[in-house]
Amino acid sequence: MVPFSVLDLAPITEGSDASQAFANTLDLARHAERLGFDRYWLAEHHNMPGIASAATAVLIGHVACGTSTIRVGAGGIMLPNHAPLQVAEQFGTLASLYPGRIDLGLGRAPGTDHATAHALRRYFEAADMFAQDVVELLHYFEPAQSGQAVRAVPGAGVDVPVWLLGSSLFSARLAAQLGLPFAFASHFAPDAMDRALTMYRREFKPSRRLGQPHAMLALNVVAADDNALAKRLFSTLQQAFVNLRRGRPGLIPPPIDDIEAYWTPLEKSGVEQALACSVVGDPATVRDGIAAFIERHKPDELMITANVFDHAQRVRSFEIAAQACAALA
Repeated sequence: MVPFSVLDLAPITEGSDASQAFANTLDLARHAERLGFDRYWLAEHHNMPGIASAATAVLIGHVACGTSTIRVGAGGIMLPNHAPLQVAEQFGTLASLYPGRIDLGLGRAPGTDHATAHALRRYFEAADMFAQDVVELLHYFEPAQSGQAVRAVPGAGVDVPVWLLGSSLFSARLAAQLGLPFAFASHFAPDAMDRALTMYRREFKPSRRLGQPHAMLALNVVAADDNALAKRLFSTLQQAFVNLRRGRPGLIPPPIDDIEAYWTPLEKSGVEQALACSVVGDPATVRDGIAAFIERHKPDELMITANVFDHAQRVRSFEIAAQACAALA
């Protein structure tokens, strides 16, 4: 059975606020735990009005505290925004509070724009140091040595699984070289997915952390009790992507009946390409779609995400997805 997990961006919907988004996140995480999802990951974004997970480590602690068994982690921490020592301390703290339940996924993108990167006092050039920063971060999780000048407290000697995230060949190659698990952002940037997976598996070098390649793919799954409703719910994500391309990111919009009237042909083409890894429909459609995706790409794990406006319908979408994954077992 392919393990299946949840990626949550803690969406702030129109008419709502961050407090409600956090309450929804914890509620969804509790449902995910009950439904048998393996992991619950949150992603770092900044200056995005519709995403509440900017302080990712803080929110991970909130979710881990409110659940019991599900793994909780970052999908991911954008390492160019942070000093490796600080990340090691944060996740060393989380793993000490919740042993055996914390994951750390690392991304190379800043997760924001130039102005916000400057406000974070980190700069786009920091991405050029990503490989060195990953190695430094991994070192902080090793047991401290006598005379070691700088150590992560807590963090040194703490078991924190580290993943590399990516949407290109760069992180696939680096994950292979370092012997780390790899997660590909196929839910919004699928173009290089197959090439990245092939490269990662071909070039993988076993490490103390991982003996053989282990790849996770992300998939948009918007499910409802009938196809028409699922298609309508999916229009929320389609609108959000159009708004982002128009340079007007905002709160997560409610679904609409006619997405064709919302976007231009060029916008439609771009959004459909970005969201090509999506399964939308009723329980049978979702089951068949997930099965086809797994059969074609053969991920070791599957991470499901669903940007649905209404929280109850979002929970229902994940329930249907969980039932589909269980049936495929």
